[in-house]
Amino acid sequence: MAEFTVGDRDFLVDGRPVRLLSGALHYFRVREELWPHRLRMLRAMGLNCVETYVPWNLHEPAPGRYADVEALGRFLDAAAGAGLWAIVRPGPYICAEWDNGGLPHWLTAAVGARVRTGDPEFLGPVERWLRRLLPQVVSRQIGRGGPVIMVQVENEYGSYGSDLPYLSSLAALLRDCGIEVPLFTSDGPEDHMLTGGSVPGVLATVNFGSGARAAFGTLREHRADGPLMCMEFWCGWFDHWGAAHAVRDPADAAAALREILECGASVNIYMAHGGTSFAGRAGANRAGALHDGALEPDVTSYDYDAPVDEAGRPTEKFWLFREVLAHYQEGPLPEVPPAPPVLAGGPVRAELTGWAPLDEVIDALGGPETRTPMPPSFDELGVDRGLVRYRVSVPGPRRPYPLTLAGLRDLAVVHVDGVRAGVLREEDPVLAEPVAGPAEVEAWVESLGRVNYGPRTGEPKGVTGGFLHERQYLHGVRARGLRLDAFDDAAAVAALPLRAPSWPGARGLYRGSFDVVSPGDARLWLPGWTRGFVWVNGFCLGRYWAVGPQESLYVPGPVLRAGRNEVWVLELEGAGEGHVRLT
Repeated sequence: MAEFTVGDRDFLVDGRPVRLLSGALHYFRVREELWPHRLRMLRAMGLNCVETYVPWNLHEPAPGRYADVEALGRFLDAAAGAGLWAIVRPGPYICAEWDNGGLPHWLTAAVGARVRTGDPEFLGPVERWLRRLLPQVVSRQIGRGGPVIMVQVENEYGSYGSDLPYLSSLAALLRDCGIEVPLFTSDGPEDHMLTGGSVPGVLATVNFGSGARAAFGTLREHRADGPLMCMEFWCGWFDHWGAAHAVRDPADAAAALREILECGASVNIYMAHGGTSFAGRAGANRAGALHDGALEPDVTSYDYDAPVDEAGRPTEKFWLFREVLAHYQEGPLPEVPPAPPVLAGGPVRAELTGWAPLDEVIDALGGPETRTPMPPSFDELGVDRGLVRYRVSVPGPRRPYPLTLAGLRDLAVVHVDGVRAGVLREEDPVLAEPVAGPAEVEAWVESLGRVNYGPRTGEPKGVTGGFLHERQYLHGVRARGLRLDAFDDAAAVAALPLRAPSWPGARGLYRGSFDVVSPGDARLWLPGWTRGFVWVNGFCLGRYWAVGPQESLYVPGPVLRAGRNEVWVLELEGAGEGHVRLT
């Protein structure tokens, strides 16, 4: 069996120096049917390795309840079939612009600020999870005939903390679980990040988008030996709702890649193919230099301006990268595989003919309604992704006073006595018009994505302070949560009584159907709609939002079928035209 080791200056396979030319591709952001094509695209670009994170919260949605942990193993087998080595980054924290940075909401709610430390209440669940996950990796290590050549300890820890005993305990746990291949850490090329995130005896790598010589110079100040590697070469970037679309000039990115390789270093292109944050699993960031400012929710698409786009097609960046990487090959590169089929027959229009009001949807599919003195958080209601309906009474008679949703995270549509009174955001949680009493207040609060990076990772969602009328708390709050995964119960969704909608439409769940002659990749458009989620044949494509910059949702070809297809749209504010369109 082959042996992969870390030498004084090079990576070695059976003692022979090798350069790792890797690309990031997250198995959980690509439909499994499309893994072989995407992996072949990486190989055709000139890569010899693929890297993936592992999102803990996807695979353990509730304590001790596991969901398809074996998907990682199947992906690693697919990588081997494509002739690629594999780098695995199991966390427990991953960032990845993924909801809560991949940490389960039930764990961060319990441990709070002790997350990502050696606190036993955090490390205990971490150990149980890794012992459940890592058999998928152990049996597929290169020394056992598999593709796995390296495994990461935590992720960019120096950007968060300095608990080095915690990192050392994770490294020891990985070894105890059977990981024999080299371990590594990855951090920004700054002194405080490398001192906070590196572990003695574990390879240190750096992450950056440009300035390779300077970055590797900083790394050498901390590590005099070991291979040089940029574990995340940021060739593009991600988008936030309501902000400009991020792009990077392909020639500039190719020049930065060339500089990395001219340094004699290995590289992992982040992202080689970004994919999609399906099912509302996109995370959020906090603005500001210290990442503690306004919430910046991530869009559904994780295209990342990558060389292989969201639908798996080569971009100009792909061809320029292929040209650079060709100089580091022993032979000719494989041919670029043909793109997957696209939707045939021109645009398809799906008329939305059934509708259920949002109140009826949450009463049928939501959890039980609670009554507490203060508003419960999403976590206390067991809601990871979705929304919560809060109801509270304003006593009276009393004069009008400002109504504040203190500690609001993230967005609320508020009604007073059944009349829409405004849409509030965390940064402006006060209704424009004062509220007199007596009155009934209803606030539909939505999580726009849990923070995935920085000191506020793991913060709770919902009305985390209280309902304030002037300075007085309003007590006796009734709350009911609606989890997005409630829509996975196809029978329960189908049982909802529907009526004919009128247009423009109110908030609620809409149903329609459309016919497809020959399935293939498509884009789904919602003309005039505001904000919500879409399911096609029971598969959640993710969030749409009229604020942009994302204007349509990617529909993977395997989601569609020849003949009749069904679409569900959960609109949370106001619907536009009475159809959706696939192109």
